[in-house]
Amino acid sequence: MAHKIDNQSRPTVLVVEDEFIIALDLSETVRDLGYALEGPYADTENAFVAIDRVMPDCAILDVRTADGEVYPLADTLTEAGVPIIFHSGHIQPDQITERYPNATACTKPCPPDRLVKVLEEAVYPKMDS
Repeated sequence: MAHKIDNQSRPTVLVVEDEFIIALDLSETVRDLGYALEGPYADTENAFVAIDRVMPDCAILDVRTADGEVYPLADTLTEAGVPIIFHSGHIQPDQITERYPNATACTKPCPPDRLVKVLEEAVYPKMDS
């Protein structure tokens, strides 16, 4: 289900991806869905600076970034309650869910429609009835 987003309440999605073409594609998907984009960042150092300014509503993270693994950033986001989507070709989804049980893992290449669905579910979780 698509959500109507106005500019005042646009959720912010952080993108951390060091492969330029993939970062560009993820960024376009985020913008096309009407979300505010933070990034993309090729490394965790700049992503940490960004979340110090404004904590995002959701994050799409590659596991391996230009400056190492993304786990310290993922730990900080998890502690802040930010939903995480790991988007990686370097790790199996069960390895991610073992360490981050509330995160979602998408193996590269992830079909765009799956990424859209996962992103919408992360930003707008279903309410328990």
